[in-house]
Amino acid sequence: MSIVDLARTEIRALAPYSSARMEASGGTVLLNANESPWAPMDGDGLNRYPDPQPRALVEGLAALYGVDAANVLVGRGSDEAIDLLVRAFCRAGYDAVVVSPPTFGMYAVAANIQGATVIEAPLADDFSLDADALLGRVTPAVKLVFVCTPNNPTGNVVELSTIERIADALAGRALVVVDEAYAEFAGSPSAATLLDRHDNVAVLRTLSKAYALAGARVGTLVARADVVALLRKIIAPYPLPQASVDAALRAIDADGLALTRRRIATLVAERERLRTLLPTLPGVRGVLPSSANFLTVRFDDPRGTYAALLAAGIVVRDVGRYRGLGDCLRISIGTPDENARVVGVLAARREAA
Repeated sequence: MSIVDLARTEIRALAPYSSARMEASGGTVLLNANESPWAPMDGDGLNRYPDPQPRALVEGLAALYGVDAANVLVGRGSDEAIDLLVRAFCRAGYDAVVVSPPTFGMYAVAANIQGATVIEAPLADDFSLDADALLGRVTPAVKLVFVCTPNNPTGNVVELSTIERIADALAGRALVVVDEAYAEFAGSPSAATLLDRHDNVAVLRTLSKAYALAGARVGTLVARADVVALLRKIIAPYPLPQASVDAALRAIDADGLALTRRRIATLVAERERLRTLLPTLPGVRGVLPSSANFLTVRFDDPRGTYAALLAAGIVVRDVGRYRGLGDCLRISIGTPDENARVVGVLAARREAA
């Protein structure tokens, strides 16, 4: 049995849209896609549709994530991959997904849009993932289990052994989708290393965070080749604009990778400096351990602190609506100067008190 057998019957049988760019390649006189033969005033080549899955980018990302090109699907950020997975595997009104709050909200949003049931397996009080509790919430209707590591908004890592245990238990029953949007800041082994042994593991990666391309919207699904082929049936014909493809290729070339490594080192050092410094400031109750590019901080007066930071031109994330985080703000790690401004505002609140 293939994990794809769990997908919706009508999706497995679907004849996907066949774009002009998919049906023919090569040639220099392109008269098959009803494009303008002239480039726009600013943007050479933008008169042509981009490659649906650009070979150079797919191969570059495959090398970056240590998998074969057949295991890679590129799209508009991780959000598109989440949506595609839910649409492919979950029948409206019948199937379900499992999420572990507090966690990234798009899993539940995509499921709700599709009409799939959202089953919650909350994180433990220390925000660790309890595999037994999660597995106990899995019903026969569950087709997807989402695991975020490092988790957003808490920043904690789920051990690879825990993910493998969940995948083992759900073999032939559900696809375990591991969201590694912040993995570059953690230094932990990727769940992509499980693909050879588990066909029911898929991994979400993105260039939005560590690679500084949030505006380009380039995300990657890493999964078994049959899962990638299934999702290619329902992905938009041309998911990535050429400008985004070009930006992504620059980000993962030798110079781009070297720059990213330096920036990650700076962010991690700043994260650890702030993790130690912030608890020394009055009004700060504590800082959650984080392996991401942010810190979630408990405050005596989170709303007042948010307002003070905003008045100083500093925007942070109020995560008080999340389970167990009612007194928390999430603070992204900025440049050293930006981080110093945050500390300055918090210190000034101490003096004012």
